[in-house]
Amino acid sequence: MASRHVPAQINVNRAPVLTLWAAVVAGRLGFDRNEALTMGRVVAGLNAYAKGKSLGLFKPAPEAVERERKRLEHGVQMHVDLLHRAVPVTVTPEGLRALSKGKPIAPESVERYLQSKFGDALGAVEQAMEKLAGARRSSGAVEGQADCAGERRALSAEQVR
Repeated sequence: MASRHVPAQINVNRAPVLTLWAAVVAGRLGFDRNEALTMGRVVAGLNAYAKGKSLGLFKPAPEAVERERKRLEHGVQMHVDLLHRAVPVTVTPEGLRALSKGKPIAPESVERYLQSKFGDALGAVEQAMEKLAGARRSSGAVEGQADCAGERRALSAEQVR
């Protein structure tokens, strides 16, 4: 099987970068991939405008995520604090899903969105983000790396590999 070529530089707007980064961080906090993808999408959306103070934040740690997932019933809503944003989530038969306009987000739609923005480089970029997130010693340190400034991000081939 031929390996995919990763360009020396990848230019992507900040929304897909933040979507993917938030999904990686959520995964490090104990959420499964589909849960993390939907939360990443909402974090990027919430980042577009500042929201007022949210009530009832749940700050996840891996054991707390599992405990809360088991405790909640289908259809119950709560907020997850991810990258300093209150992400509304609900319990579905498939697991937790972030909400957009009151409706659960399909993780497949987030996957398609990321694929359309990153193209063949998605896997390599995600691995680089996983490596960065893994290098941080605590969930707070991972969250601290989430600040995004500027309209575009560029990753060099060395950062991706």
